[in-house]
Amino acid sequence: MSVDLAIVKRVARLARIAVTEDEASRMVGELNGILGFVEQLSEVDVTGIEPMTSVTPMAMKKRADIVTDGSKADDIVANAPLTDRNFFLVPKVVE
Repeated sequence: MSVDLAIVKRVARLARIAVTEDEASRMVGELNGILGFVEQLSEVDVTGIEPMTSVTPMAMKKRADIVTDGSKADDIVANAPLTDRNFFLVPKVVE
């Protein structure tokens, strides 16, 4: 895949990034270099290689998958001006 000036400007607009003509021209080469490197990575044969999360083997830290109420409801509404059974009370606004 090749990136041209129009694609760089479109991506910048979608990302809401202001780029000048000079910056956009420079980014064409940079993005094409990055995409070329990614294409090189796809040529590497990784058959039989397991994915890893670190360069050193370690067990993933996992928490118990237990459903709880959080035990924080009282703390959350502690500073609210008005509450009712751990719910925030707000004035009705009808316009």
